[in-house]
Amino acid sequence: MTLPPSIASLPARTAEFGALLAAWANQNSGSGHRAGLDRMRVALRAAFAGLPGAQIDEPECPGTAAALRVRMRPSAPIQILLNGHFDTVYEANDPFQTCRWLDAETLNGPGVADMKGGLLTLLAALQAFEATPHAARIGWEALLTPDEETGSHGSAHLLREAAGRAHFGFVFEPARPNGDIVQSRKGTGGVVVTCHGRASHAAKVPNDGRNAILGLADFILAASRIPEDLRGVMVNVGNIRGGSAATNVVPDLAVAELDLRITQVADRPALLERLEQIAAAINAREGFRLEYVATFNRPPKECVPLETHVFAAWQQAAHDVGVAPFTWVHTGGGSDGNLLSAAGLPNLDGVGPIGDQLHSNREFLRVPTIAPRAQIAALFLHRLAAGEVTLPR
Repeated sequence: MTLPPSIASLPARTAEFGALLAAWANQNSGSGHRAGLDRMRVALRAAFAGLPGAQIDEPECPGTAAALRVRMRPSAPIQILLNGHFDTVYEANDPFQTCRWLDAETLNGPGVADMKGGLLTLLAALQAFEATPHAARIGWEALLTPDEETGSHGSAHLLREAAGRAHFGFVFEPARPNGDIVQSRKGTGGVVVTCHGRASHAAKVPNDGRNAILGLADFILAASRIPEDLRGVMVNVGNIRGGSAATNVVPDLAVAELDLRITQVADRPALLERLEQIAAAINAREGFRLEYVATFNRPPKECVPLETHVFAAWQQAAHDVGVAPFTWVHTGGGSDGNLLSAAGLPNLDGVGPIGDQLHSNREFLRVPTIAPRAQIAALFLHRLAAGEVTLPR
């Protein structure tokens, strides 16, 4: 099979991609580093400005830096959303700030996989697609956000608006280490638990104090066992605080934060019911008062039939550009794909290049996988524009 020249030539640009990725990753853009986010957005804008005819703006995201939005042919009958984020978990004071090559193909650096490599793949795919003969038949929007790592609170409205304009979406989070992409994701949330007890001197006999730390411990131990019964649920105790410097005081206050994850929307009421039952048991004890607040910032991303249809065409494009076979999998981590699904937009997630060790100073990306993953995306868009692939209702 003959590929359009612009798609076939992408692997020849691998050295260029590696150099640009290193430059982007060496620019700190931690979620809380406003100046760094602004500089990263400027660099991205300059790169996307090379797409002739692109409409570029920088919509505001409350509480954080502006996003970058690039649109092409917004009145075309078929609209595709391409999504990524340019913030990272590495703040300006993190010791992990610069890239290094582990070998000729592997770049270690902050955000190389999560997800500046994905942004580069997205850009390369659009550059190749725009040079194909039928590109004018579909429109696309690239929405790059500055706060995904902290929950997308400022950019959520932009994601919802973009979802309403599109027929299908692609999220360029990294592929799994074996090349698989993401079929579904757990929904993410958390709970803050506060236990009030009754202070007293630790040596008082009999002791009428009520130890808030022990009351809270009973709650979190019971909560941590919920997944034994609710298989689609994950509960992690993230931190606990209580007591004072004086250990001869029975503490009257303790607080904990838990991470919650659910596989299906239907898991949520069952999880909340179990938390309420556990809290009620603590509150039934004399001298204790336990309160909790549970929130969910990302609903689960559940697979829908249109995604299955598109994934088959995606696999075919991968085969035709010579990428080794891969499948799609469920993962516990959340992404903006969750928010797009919640807004009603079917999407494929994890379509970026291959990397691993995210959120650590061991994070790396296989740079030669940027071009093939961009080829898959560009070839899919080309076939969609040519009518060889369709998006059924």
